[in-house]
Amino acid sequence: MNVPKQKEPISSLWDDSLAAQMSEPELLLYRSNLLGSDLRITNFGGGNTSAKVMMADPLSGEQVEVLWVKGSGGDLGSIKLDGFSTLYMDKLRALKQRYRGLEHEDEMVSYLPHCTFNLNPRAASIDTPLHAYIARKHVDHMHPDSVIAIAACANSRELTQKIFEGELGWLPWQRPGYDLGLKLEEVSKANPALKGIILEGHGLFTWGDTARSCYENTLAVIKRAGEWLDAHVRQPSFGGAVAQPLPAEERAAFAARLMPLLRGKISKDEFKLGHFDDQDAVLEFVCSRDLQPLAALGTSCPDHFLRTKIRPFVVDFDPAQPDFDKLVAGLDAALEAYRADYTAYYERCKRANSPAVRDANPIIYLIPGVGMLSFAKDKATARIAGEFYVNAINVMRGANGVDKYVGLPEQEAFDIEYWLLEEAKLQRMPKPKSLAGRIALVTGGAGGIGQAVAKQLLQEGACVLLTDIDAEALAEAQGALAKVAGKDNVASVVANITSEEAVDEILKASALQFGGVDLLISNAGIASSAPLEDTTLEVWNRNQDILVKGYFLVSRAAFRIMKQQKLGGAMVFVASKNGLVASAGASAYCTAKAAEIHLARCIALEGAAHGIRVNVVNPDAVIRGSRIWDGKWKEERAQSNKIGADDVEEFYRQRSMLKLSVLPEDIAEAVYFLASDKAGKSTGNILNVDAGNAGAFTR
Repeated sequence: MNVPKQKEPISSLWDDSLAAQMSEPELLLYRSNLLGSDLRITNFGGGNTSAKVMMADPLSGEQVEVLWVKGSGGDLGSIKLDGFSTLYMDKLRALKQRYRGLEHEDEMVSYLPHCTFNLNPRAASIDTPLHAYIARKHVDHMHPDSVIAIAACANSRELTQKIFEGELGWLPWQRPGYDLGLKLEEVSKANPALKGIILEGHGLFTWGDTARSCYENTLAVIKRAGEWLDAHVRQPSFGGAVAQPLPAEERAAFAARLMPLLRGKISKDEFKLGHFDDQDAVLEFVCSRDLQPLAALGTSCPDHFLRTKIRPFVVDFDPAQPDFDKLVAGLDAALEAYRADYTAYYERCKRANSPAVRDANPIIYLIPGVGMLSFAKDKATARIAGEFYVNAINVMRGANGVDKYVGLPEQEAFDIEYWLLEEAKLQRMPKPKSLAGRIALVTGGAGGIGQAVAKQLLQEGACVLLTDIDAEALAEAQGALAKVAGKDNVASVVANITSEEAVDEILKASALQFGGVDLLISNAGIASSAPLEDTTLEVWNRNQDILVKGYFLVSRAAFRIMKQQKLGGAMVFVASKNGLVASAGASAYCTAKAAEIHLARCIALEGAAHGIRVNVVNPDAVIRGSRIWDGKWKEERAQSNKIGADDVEEFYRQRSMLKLSVLPEDIAEAVYFLASDKAGKSTGNILNVDAGNAGAFTR
């Protein structure tokens, strides 16, 4: 099986009419966004760009040379001007007097803030010296797969000379830092005709006299490397196929079945979120003869390695004889062996001042015939880790196709992973939010309460899967919530929760999208009002189907996954004051809501032994933002209470003891409390959010 070529070749997207209106910093931003928009050029969060710009000093007014360089963190494709650090070039050059040699290299980073131009708060990255000292005005540092493939070859230097015919320089592997910046300066000054430099096992530096020439030089080098590899790579890749992929639907079903089990085994100390990838490049690799030996070598580029660990975990699975139970039976021992191997690697390589050993669980999981799983503390990090390993696969294909792939030496890998500067960056990260790593399923997710609940959970760090029967409203809800929390953290499935098959698909989607489920918010609802003698069997059954059977089916399916994960869990049923207080003219609705509450109590009894808590929130008269009250229910309740439809909200407000309206956000606060660890010792309980109704007092 061969991986299909990109449909469109890499080509310049530079628009002179746009660029003509831009300042030098704006041209740097434009160039950066263009480069970052194509993952063939650099991966998400990877690479950096710079420009040396003449600007007026804010104190003296004199023109001074300022280095604009991508700051710490951020992504080139989405960076804004405030994502760049600005530093005085004369101060950066003066730093050379402070440099005391490789053993003192890290201290140079602490001097960078003293070089800041115009009090810019954006922290300078450790790559700043690599840009500062190259004797060119505009510099790009990218991590294209095609160039890293050449950089990761055993004969990298000879291939660089052969392919680029002296137009690119070459430097042996060295960890990024101040000394490497000085070496780049030396090579760039000694060879003024060079168009760039390849760093062994790392990536590419290119430059130009203008923003456009730098950008187009970068593209030309990457394109040349790719074309040369395509023309010379040996086939078949990775030693050829020894297995065939399962059909697409079977791959997805397999991953959805495995992910909650695996997630439970690696989330004992920190909740992890998962991502599944079965693109052609992944399938080619996991089905290949060389899977095991190449996986054992690990990655080469520091950007790849930092996000994917020293090496991936290869799952023992034969797609020709797909025995899921056998795989699961051997999983604990295999994971323990991986953790022991990682700990041994730490012990072999640690230094006197190394940080303590980190989580020893794998990040990347390769499954023959199925694809790749990646797990991390948040969904975006899990997805990006997978993307970086695809980059590593592409690098291994290219390098082994023309020469011999060489991974990063173990000690070098360790020194990057446990670099004190990287550790300091980790320590500066904000503390995780209260629901970080949790996966929430919200039924009735397109409604007012459903959206408010989802927003609250997302803001507290959870990932949310919304489900609703209204496809259009659900798509709108997902789009609105994605703007709040990012596309990675919210997904949706159109489904009817009264269907057993549809509910199974919902939970499969939750497993496949995020890795499982931790929080179930059963909120799907309808309302009906009619005198007893006018209540049809159809109305009665509809209330029972959605409010009782639907809640039963979803909670049963979620309960099964929570038990498999062995991580506990929380369910919150959004019931109603009417589940405790009978209302004339609403027998079907009140009875169904009472059944919901009792179902929650029953599940609480069975769930306690597994750490699964089940509680109930009882709203009353949530009118604003509610889709239920937009329809017939409002008219029916108005008629029942002998008031006008426009007076319903005021009627319910005055009826409450506190004389307050209940809003969707009020219900969301209560749901969050019961779903979170703040209510970690509460199960089988009811929390009324009704502005006060004596008849609903629990007792």
